Amino acid sequence: MRVVVQRVKEANVKVNKKVVGKTDYGYMLLVSFTEGDNLDIINYMVKKIINLRIMDDENKVMNKSILDIKGSILSISQFTLYADTKKGNRPSYIKALNGEEAVKLYDLFNQKLKKFVPVETGIFGAEMEVSLINDGPITILLEKENV
Repeated sequence: MRVVVQRVKEANVKVNKKVVGKTDYGYMLLVSFTEGDNLDIINYMVKKIINLRIMDDENKVMNKSILDIKGSILSISQFTLYADTKKGNRPSYIKALNGEEAVKLYDLFNQKLKKFVPVETGIFGAEMEVSLINDGPITILLEKENV
């Protein structure tokens, strides 16, 4: 599982020019799954994301979590995080989990996050337009593999 965490001042996602998900101050996540991803990996990633200390404290030091600042999350499915560009110029997505299985894990991931913070999402598999104001900019890549 791979997740790009971006600290944002605001973010939104549109489908057919209509906003379907948004967040104010918090995180925008790009989320992707691969073969072998499971509940243990999802639980690990949720714990890591909600406790990640990349929000500023009163001294402008990244010392607080999204829980501490009572922020929210915009979660976007992004199978292209598993693009393989080692051969040629056209990426291969063979490592990305098929949509039927990935949507189940994506929904479970978001349900788990919602137990801790408000979460809005895009629409899995849709053509989406994502807008954000990256704060910092702060962008962190998290990855957890089934070992």
